[in-house]
Amino acid sequence: MDILVIDGQGGGLGKAVVSALRSRFPSAVIMAAGTNSTATQQMVRAGADHGATGENPVAVMSRKADVIIGPVGIVIADSMHGEVTPAMAASVGQSDAKRILIPVNLCDNIIVGVPDTSLSAMIEGVISAVEAVWKDRQPAMDGCQERC
Repeated sequence: MDILVIDGQGGGLGKAVVSALRSRFPSAVIMAAGTNSTATQQMVRAGADHGATGENPVAVMSRKADVIIGPVGIVIADSMHGEVTPAMAASVGQSDAKRILIPVNLCDNIIVGVPDTSLSAMIEGVISAVEAVWKDRQPAMDGCQERC
């Protein structure tokens, strides 16, 4: 399974997600797309197989991914202090991948009805969601070759 993690700003959320995914799903291909080079570097250091920065990598990797994970801002144009371009948000939104969005109430995007939750609890939720997708896709993935 190809998992894309997208993050920006300091890359701390993406780093934590990649680290948790790598320990739970060692055979998954984890791709990291940063809205800036710092975020990309953090995710690659945490164990992502591939990393790239900017609008075009988000578009390309979104087409290849089975699952896309990131803060809710990755589907909102001009979010994360302008780091998410309209093309990035469209690429994520138009992808056939399952999207697992982390409800981070920052940068003028407030999600009501979602309790204030610790980062570690949110990452556990991400892992649980990926496990569900992994189980659903496992029989379909038998015999498939890795995509490049």
